[in-house]
Amino acid sequence: MATSTQHLPTHTAEPGPLESPGLAPGPHHEFANTLIAWTALTALALHLALRFSPAPHWLIELPLILALVAGGIPLLFRLVKKILHLQFGSDLLAGISIVTAVALQQYLAGTLIVLMLGGGEWLESYAQRTASGALRALARRMPTIAHRWENETLADVDVTSLLPGNLILIMPHEVSPADGVVVEGRGSMDESFLTGEPYGIAKAVGSEVLSGALNGAAALTVRVERTPADSRYARITKVMREAEQRKIRLQRIGDTLGAWFTPLAVVIAIAAWLLSGDPMRFLAVLVVATPCPLILAIPVAIIGTISLCARRGIIIRDAAILEHLETCRTVIFDKTGTLTVGRPVLTEVLPAGGTNPSRALQLAASLEQYSRHPLAPAVLDAAKNAHLTLLAVEDVHEPPGFGLRARIAGHMVTLTGRKHLAPDQLAALPPQAGGLECIVVIDGAIAATLRFRDEPRADVRKFIDHLAPHHQMRKMILLTGDREPEARRIAQLAGIPTVLAEKSPEEKLAIVRQETALAPTLFVGDGVNDAPALLAATVGVALGAGTDVAAAASGAVILEPTLRKLDELAHIARRARIILLQSAVGGMALSLIAIGFAAAGHLSPVAGAVLQEAIDLAAILNAMRAAFVPKTLSDI
Repeated sequence: MATSTQHLPTHTAEPGPLESPGLAPGPHHEFANTLIAWTALTALALHLALRFSPAPHWLIELPLILALVAGGIPLLFRLVKKILHLQFGSDLLAGISIVTAVALQQYLAGTLIVLMLGGGEWLESYAQRTASGALRALARRMPTIAHRWENETLADVDVTSLLPGNLILIMPHEVSPADGVVVEGRGSMDESFLTGEPYGIAKAVGSEVLSGALNGAAALTVRVERTPADSRYARITKVMREAEQRKIRLQRIGDTLGAWFTPLAVVIAIAAWLLSGDPMRFLAVLVVATPCPLILAIPVAIIGTISLCARRGIIIRDAAILEHLETCRTVIFDKTGTLTVGRPVLTEVLPAGGTNPSRALQLAASLEQYSRHPLAPAVLDAAKNAHLTLLAVEDVHEPPGFGLRARIAGHMVTLTGRKHLAPDQLAALPPQAGGLECIVVIDGAIAATLRFRDEPRADVRKFIDHLAPHHQMRKMILLTGDREPEARRIAQLAGIPTVLAEKSPEEKLAIVRQETALAPTLFVGDGVNDAPALLAATVGVALGAGTDVAAAASGAVILEPTLRKLDELAHIARRARIILLQSAVGGMALSLIAIGFAAAGHLSPVAGAVLQEAIDLAAILNAMRAAFVPKTLSDI
């Protein structure tokens, strides 16, 4: 079959279903809030300008009335919807104040409240939109067109029309549109987008191809194995969509405080009105009680914290972790790439049946160049250091339960694990030892055992030892799919008392759910198999660039693979919570003092609105501290 490399158009997906407004506050909602805020600001500017002109009173008030109609009605409509759904948030007082201001013809006070409310919701929408930028980037990555072979000719077809068994041509530097197997061609693919491995994976006939992988310089003919809807990429996007839908409103703490502040302010306002007989006192109390420190300061603090984390190499995907991280009392670690450096080194080649160790290593390395297994780089590095030449490989395949297999130099070579061998083959193996291992089988006979070591990170013991005294962690667990001897070795070196090894992804998920039911949990991992556990934990953190699946499922992604950054995240979250409460509670305390003056008749509605703006400014300035780097970010 010809594999012509003539230029064919490459199509990239436009924003698709992943970008639906349901995943995060959409651009229309944010635009509406921006428009409301600017309308209020413009109306206030026109009103002030007209007040110093000979214009009639009705004209002076007209910009404010128009702002209340254009901005106040949409805001009130949203508030009514919340009330009908029994959602009584911190913005309820603002709605009551707008209605009261219009009823009493206090249009200036009402417009100031519209400005407070619209600006606060805009900040909240902006924070969530920036946090979901990676999701939109993922949606735009995949191609919408595939080059399918039809009667020895290529036809551009929609990706959604691909079926198992179809033959497609992936041109140089194109993204694979589907999962499949190479049937013609030889080259390499960049799969770091899917696996996190920062090197190209060689591809030959029989090699597996993943949707979303970037092809190298050679054209490859691929047989589609799964429909795009069932592909690895589709599963990734599904996990990312679920992760986005987990996002909570950034006003959770504000709503909690507002739940008791709102009825208290209303009771005081009604009492002031009844005792004085002056409805203006009712409005003045409500205006000065409008909890804008909750509406404005909290999003500002969270945005500042997200910005600080980004500058420190920490990406916050779910702002809820800033609230929950401090409450976690159980921490669960994955092993490889989390507690260990994630770069195993080949330490021993133990031959069997008279096999030459160098020959076994040469065959293993020749096969491993087509593997994505974490041990593959270690085997290839060892062969390179031994100046071994890699051999031609044919018919690469990976049947379930047998490991990676191929024909090399006339021999059938298999790389597998101990548990996949027949009972009669186990007798030829050396006793199990700590560390990782890989078995080389040549023509059905054990040829060699390759042993590896993946050492703990340099800072792991110090980090683990400080968790209980400095972060009140009561329980620490190592949860891994690796063999128990190696897991216990790493746990002992790290100082982790509880080890749960040889667990499948489903078992990991069940364990995390069980621990989360007992106490808030922090799960730290980096691999594809960690994604369900990251979602199930109270707080999920992906350590290192890792995989996009893990990153999408986590509340935070630490780009630099070091536990010190995880400690920084814990301190930043604690500091953010403190600043948040300072701004919210401090602002409300000042509002309570102002309420007393308004109830006593010492503040008019407009004066109360101005004073409330001053309180807001103080709360916001304090909230802005969250973006500044503190003197100390870690205690290890």
